[in-house]
Amino acid sequence: MPPLFGPAGNADAFPYKSSVDAPRWLKEIGLDCYEYQCGKGVNIREETARKLGTAARDAGIALSLHAPYFINLANPEPESLKKTIGYILSACQAADWMGATRIVVHTGALMKRTRREALDIALTSMGEVLKAWEGAGYSHIALCPETMGKLGQLGDLTEVLELCRLDDRLIPCVDFGHLYARSLGELTGPEACRAMLDEMETALGKDRAARFHSHFSQIEFTPKGGEKCHRTFEDNGGFGPDPAPLMAEVARRGWSPTFICESAGTQDKDALTMKRLYSQAQ
Repeated sequence: MPPLFGPAGNADAFPYKSSVDAPRWLKEIGLDCYEYQCGKGVNIREETARKLGTAARDAGIALSLHAPYFINLANPEPESLKKTIGYILSACQAADWMGATRIVVHTGALMKRTRREALDIALTSMGEVLKAWEGAGYSHIALCPETMGKLGQLGDLTEVLELCRLDDRLIPCVDFGHLYARSLGELTGPEACRAMLDEMETALGKDRAARFHSHFSQIEFTPKGGEKCHRTFEDNGGFGPDPAPLMAEVARRGWSPTFICESAGTQDKDALTMKRLYSQAQ
């Protein structure tokens, strides 16, 4: 099965008012998937979610959902964990209504702790999330801990893979733009792509690694903070990472990830560029 390519939310060129029309439009322009955005909260009504799910099934578009940005698995306060579980279960409910099979979850902030301390807290929190997720009947929807772009955030590739080893049903969301930004521009090019995919395979096994979820965009970063903002493939300024080596390496391995493009307003066009680069590399 080849990779899937699609946008995060609706691009500037989206010609309709409602996201219910997104699957039909994406099929028309040649894309395969769509990530519904709940970053500011899960506010979609059940009726709308079900209509979106029907439209996606009719168009053959795979759905995923981005959970609220304010989730912080690395906060040990009981009230924070309670809220985190609530946000994730609300995202699961919306995903279930629409038939989305994956939910992207932010890992959180260090909050002046060492990376190891923050990760240990996140591992405990994720364990509690998994109990609630399974207990509520949502274990058919994969949770996808995401690699993060700011230096003060938990979530480099190694940390996300350790979180995913808690349960075989967890799938990493590898944001290559975020990893590029937090490495201050080092993680780009063929060698870096091979190393990242090798690390995923070693940590998770080939089958689960091959089905990873991904966000991709070019990122502007600062030396002190990491990620500053998302860019587009057409922006001048030498922003990275370069998508071509990643597409070539995925094609060489015969892997089938889901690529969600998060370019700033041109996520439709840039997703099509990635799909073309992958086809050319086969």
